[in-house]
Formats: sequence, structure tokens, C-alpha cells
Amino acid sequence: MKKFISLVAVLTLLVGCGRSDRGQLVGAEGKKWNPEKPYGMTLIPGGAFIMGKSDDDIADQRNAPPKTVTVRSFYMDETEITNAEYRQFVNYVKDSIIRVRLAIMAEMEGAVPGDGGIGEFAFADADPEDMTPYEEYMLNAYGTGGPGDTYENRRLNNDVDLYTSTEDYPDVYYAEVMDSMYIPLDQVYNGQRTIDVKKLRYKYSKMDIQAAARSASGDRSDFITTEEVAVYPDTTVWIKDFNYSYNEPMHNDYFWHSAFDDYPVVGVSWEQAKAFADYRTGYHNNFRRQTNLEDVPTYRLPTEGEWEYAARGGLEGATYPWGGPYAKNDRGCFMANFKPLRGDYAADQALYTVEAESYDPNDFGLYNMAGNVAEWVNSSYDPISYEYMSTMNPTVNNPNDMRKVVRGGSWKDVAYFLQVSSRDYEYADSARSYIGFRTVQDYLGTDVTLNQSNR
Repeated sequence: MKKFISLVAVLTLLVGCGRSDRGQLVGAEGKKWNPEKPYGMTLIPGGAFIMGKSDDDIADQRNAPPKTVTVRSFYMDETEITNAEYRQFVNYVKDSIIRVRLAIMAEMEGAVPGDGGIGEFAFADADPEDMTPYEEYMLNAYGTGGPGDTYENRRLNNDVDLYTSTEDYPDVYYAEVMDSMYIPLDQVYNGQRTIDVKKLRYKYSKMDIQAAARSASGDRSDFITTEEVAVYPDTTVWIKDFNYSYNEPMHNDYFWHSAFDDYPVVGVSWEQAKAFADYRTGYHNNFRRQTNLEDVPTYRLPTEGEWEYAARGGLEGATYPWGGPYAKNDRGCFMANFKPLRGDYAADQALYTVEAESYDPNDFGLYNMAGNVAEWVNSSYDPISYEYMSTMNPTVNNPNDMRKVVRGGSWKDVAYFLQVSSRDYEYADSARSYIGFRTVQDYLGTDVTLNQSNR
């Protein structure tokens, strides 16, 4: 076998006379890559800045001493992720689970496409004549799965639309699958039977690259974990966060009602925000692969250094994203949505959250980097982390520390937490009515920096 491979290599060299490179080393040709600004994002040019408190630490936290750091260029969402955007994720998970259950039911009943019923939703590879060689190999090598697993090796038929109205259900098997997705009849009230949101779970894999790079082990599987996350926001936070307060309307309507489409999603944990970023990456890359385009870098939560750099908008030593030191402009209007004047929530023209694209953006074009909702970042909270973190793309993210940093302050916070240097934290598995998030994506292309000389 070795002699055969050597012979092939020699022959390849001998017959390569017709190459256009004239025998010169010109490099392997890859797919063409042009930086593409993701929809709803803006480019944050990399640069250096002084991270931490540049003015009095009124709260005496002593957790953000000034430190000069540098971050690379990246894209960032112009606004916090909205209810409508997060609902797209929830709907994707719901529809995917329904399609898997329909396909399993079709296989159990021996139904095939063309029967006008459940068979229309059979696995796309149910017909051996319709399988690609790769699908045939995967099924032979790894099996077809069974009722007890997720049929991960099977291809779903996404070309057939799901029926949402009970009047349109094609047969009793379809009805049985749909019935399994809804809450039990004894839990129905007000005549409305809704989807059982506890069943909406998103499964994905991730690798701890930091740990893998530092390990002597050559087996990357030691650092790959599978996460399964319930994706529906915790709408009860509107009640649990505030004792002796009437917030039922927000609990009932805030996430799903179209009136709040453009408002920031809340009730989302750090773990759910990470799952959303993974979904967004896959959703974007699935489209690009269909058109033979290079994959884009992953969407993710910003590091603490990236978040503060972006929030400052290129202003050195500023207290707030708009500069400061005051939370009002020269006309006496508040510059953000927070709790001013000792609890007069309406003083800034908002009782709870406001639409994600509200108030003036900072100089990077980012909205509500102070106030509205606080934002998860991809860093663990350590009061002394500034003392030992790197000065190049700094981040401290201990997977064993459930305390994750939140930044920017919210609609229920006082002005101190709106300061670009103020730090706070919440536990990764917790959700709040005042915490949301936005995502970032690494920038690949011609270097873009914001130097002191051109500010």
C-alpha cells in the first residue's frame, strides 16, 4: 500500500506540467473571502483604551482599577437582542422538535411521502433511492437511531410546511404528535391551550479551546461537552423580581405579544444567551454553505473588555457612553432609561424597558449601552480580575465560576450602574426582568484600528 501511495505521488508530480503556476509556490487556493457586516451589527475598530474606573469609585467597590488594554476589531449588535429576534430562535427549536417527532411517527407507522398524511413528514432519507452516498454511508456506519434517541443521523424534510390549525391536521397521527407538544388539558385556563415550553430544548456541542490548548492530552474529545438548554424565557421574572408589585401584564404579554417585538428580550439566563449565539452561527452558516460561501466566525457574547471598549465609543475617560459626567443633556432630558430621582421611573419617559433602538447611540452607533437592560458578557466575575488579566484582548472566564458579569445597568438601576466602568454579576443559570444581551462576531479582514492619532 505504501508503494502504491508513493507511486501516485510521483505520477502526480510528473503529470503536473500543465499547471498555470509555472512550477512556482503560489499557495493553496481557498474560497474567496470578503468581510461582510452582519445585519443589525456595526464594526467596532480595534484599539487601546483605559479600562476601569477613571473617576471616583462612589460605591467603593474597588473591583475596576484603571488598566490600559487593547482589543481587536469585532462586529457588535447595534441594539440588545429583541423579543422578535429571540422568538425566531424559540420558533426554530419548536418547529425542529415537531418535525423530528412527526418523522419518527411516520417511520413507526410505516408511512411514506405521497400518502397525504403523516408520511409527508417522513425523514427525507426514508426512501433509499433518495439518499446521497454520504447519507447512505452514515446510516450504515452509525445506524438510524431509534425511538429513545434524537435521530441525529437522519435528514428532516423541511420542504413541507407544518400545519398550525387543528382544522388542517391531515390525519390522527399528526394530531397525536401535535397533542404531545401542548400542555395537558387539566392545565388549560381562559380557554387557551399553549405549547408546553418545558419541551423546547436546544442541544449543541462546544469545546473548551483554552483548556485544550494548555493540555498535554492529544484527545480533543476530553474538552468537548454537549449542552441541552431550555430556551423559552422565564416570563415569571416580572413577578419574582418584585415583591408586592402588580406586574402581571408584563408577565402575560411582554415576550410573545407583537406590541413588544422591538423591545429587548429579558428573562434569559447566561446559558440561554450562549445557546442563542450558537443557533445564530448555525443559521447563518447553513445559508452560506448552500451558496458555497466560506463560514463566518461564530457569534458569541462579548468579553468584558470588548463590552467596555464598545460602550465608551472611543471616548477616553468618559463616565457614560455619551461622555458625562451627567445623565442629562443640555436640555435637561435624561440620556438613558434607568431609575432616576429616587424611584421616579417615569422621569426618563419610560416605566419598564423601552424599544431597543431608543435614545441617542454612542459614537460607535450602539444603542442603550447604558440603561434599558443590563447585558450578559462572556466573562466570569472576580473582584480582582483586573489585577491579573492580560492587556491584550483581556477576559477571565472560569467555567467553574457561575458568577457571570453583567454590564450597563438597567431600567430599574440607579445611575452608578450605568457608568461604562461599573461591574455587576448574576449567576449563569439565573434570569432577571432587567438583564438581556447582545452578541458580537470576530472581524476577519484588513486590519481596522482606532488609533489615538485619528480620534
